[in-house]
Amino acid sequence: MAEKQGLNGAYYGPAIPPPRHYHRPGRGSSCCGCCCLVTFLLKVIFTVLALVGLFLLIVWLIFRPINKVKFHVTDVALTEFNHTNNILRYNLTFNVNIRNPNKKIGIYYDRIEAKAFYEDQRFGYQSLTPFYQGHKNTTVLNVVFKGEQPVTLQGQELTQFNSEKASGLYSITLELSLRVRFKLGKVKTTRFKPKIECDDLKISLNGLSAAAGSSGKCDINF
Repeated sequence: MAEKQGLNGAYYGPAIPPPRHYHRPGRGSSCCGCCCLVTFLLKVIFTVLALVGLFLLIVWLIFRPINKVKFHVTDVALTEFNHTNNILRYNLTFNVNIRNPNKKIGIYYDRIEAKAFYEDQRFGYQSLTPFYQGHKNTTVLNVVFKGEQPVTLQGQELTQFNSEKASGLYSITLELSLRVRFKLGKVKTTRFKPKIECDDLKISLNGLSAAAGSSGKCDINF
């Protein structure tokens, strides 16, 4: 290395090299990656919380007591209900009113499964056509169960059936399993699955009437 001399010929020693800066590879990019991941996760969490909050708000608006959607059995026709050799033969029709009293919220009924029970045993099933119910609207569902199904009645259950057969008045439960969405303006909620239970029905044989001995009102369970 050449030695440096001053203008007056004085010797100042070898030239001092510039300071070296050391860089640890990967550290900066790793920090950036961690920050980006945390930011992305926070955005996802906030988005999910916002959607859940909107969903809960709309559900509250729909099912709060003053604006509750109402299900009501209005008419029932039972023309056959015969149990022999553990086979139940039946012919049963329900009319169910669904009242949406909300002024701005519509309801998509994407799936409607109707089931009939006697002594906690299912004997009837019908899948109904999906539909959209507008605000402040009443829709009537016509549910028909007809056929035969193995139903085992023993002990107290058989005694209860024979008693109801003698009176001509049967205790039958109607259940609706739903998959619905709510619409508020252009916003649609995700699907959820309420269950409608009409379990206080006393139905007379061979006659078209309202659900005898009961109000016909149904309960909504989530």
